Amino acid sequence: MNRATLIGFLGKDAEVKTTRNNASFTVLSLATTRYWKDRETGDRQSQTTWHRCIVWGKLGEFAATLTKGAHVQVEGEIQTREYTQKTTGKKPVDVKKSITEIRVASIMNLDRAKKTDGVPAQEPKGAAV
Repeated sequence: MNRATLIGFLGKDAEVKTTRNNASFTVLSLATTRYWKDRETGDRQSQTTWHRCIVWGKLGEFAATLTKGAHVQVEGEIQTREYTQKTTGKKPVDVKKSITEIRVASIMNLDRAKKTDGVPAQEPKGAAV
């Protein structure tokens, strides 16, 4: 089973892109952070990992509304793909690159809604396919 669940914050606004076939998708840049205590010094340590998340279809339309700093949970499949990048310069060379992405199946916005005129905040909104 290939299933990943990530909870983190968006590092930039969602980007809507279009394929050569005019299909649109949304790209999310999601940061997750893990924390631990150093055994020798007792200091708290952390490591942030950035994830490229790809969202298609109606879910992609929802994802396109997300902005930098949004706290979200995404679930999906881990995919690795290869592509060729042409370098520029005196001798252009094709360089093979590999990228790992999360193909998102569901998103939940974990941000709390803002209070307006004494009205309580709403529950976090989410979307799933």
